[in-house]
Amino acid sequence: MNHAIDATSNHARHLTGDRLRALVVTAPGINCDRELGEAFAAAGAEPEFVLLDVLRREPSRIDAFDLIGLPGGFSFGDDVAAGRVMAALMRREVYPAMRAAIERGTPIICPCNGFQIAVQAGLLPGPVSTVHGGAWPDTPARPSMALSQNQSARFHDGWTRVEIPANTRCLWTAGLECTGDDALLPSAHGEGRFVTSEAELVRLESNGQVAIRYAAEANFNGSMGAVAGICDPSGLVFGLMPHPERYLHWTQHPWWTRMDRSWRATHEPLGLRMFRAAVAHVHRTQSGASSRSRSSMPRR
Repeated sequence: MNHAIDATSNHARHLTGDRLRALVVTAPGINCDRELGEAFAAAGAEPEFVLLDVLRREPSRIDAFDLIGLPGGFSFGDDVAAGRVMAALMRREVYPAMRAAIERGTPIICPCNGFQIAVQAGLLPGPVSTVHGGAWPDTPARPSMALSQNQSARFHDGWTRVEIPANTRCLWTAGLECTGDDALLPSAHGEGRFVTSEAELVRLESNGQVAIRYAAEANFNGSMGAVAGICDPSGLVFGLMPHPERYLHWTQHPWWTRMDRSWRATHEPLGLRMFRAAVAHVHRTQSGASSRSRSSMPRR
């Protein structure tokens, strides 16, 4: 499919007031797809659930979407390793379409198992060359990091206090207020300990690619640098171990009844604000592209 034609179609949908389309990639063992779809819908996009096997046969389907989500769960039973099978299938048959989506500016979120998949599929941390305007490679890069077994060697299910680095370039989290009782996200994983080389961690931090961290007292899985999530150099692709899609309503907060009612009435949960940020980004970029397209048309 011609990506320029598809982009024009996306802009036309925006101008006519149609909702943005969000692709939620599903597969055997994925169990957080509906929550991810609800998050996209709450932020103003229309979720569509498509099996990975369908995308493997027809990767061009990805071209029609404005946002993409790789959900959490236990894809393919986490056989071999967490996310390994799904990542291998994506590397082999879906990576070129995902690369094209990133290059045309499509925000992608990858919570929990999605993060494990994205790291192994070559979508994160992304090529260093793109920092300076270079292109993504034609073939997926070898993984330079891993989400390893929690330091406790146990599955952890609970709410986790988080922080957003001031210098992050991640469009899903940059500039979001993250303080007080709202600075929490639910976590549920046994293999979420972020591991990489010291040099790679320094590079990610200095380049603003650390998108979210566990608070000092909340790094339960022992992640290097307390990293809970990262983004690619463009800020579009966001992988994290916590589940923002499970925190869309105040009633999901563990002690919401004790929070100030007037404050809740004028604020939205952190998870929902991440999805709203991505949807707003797409609207801005599509509006800008449409304006440039109109200004370039010959005048009579």
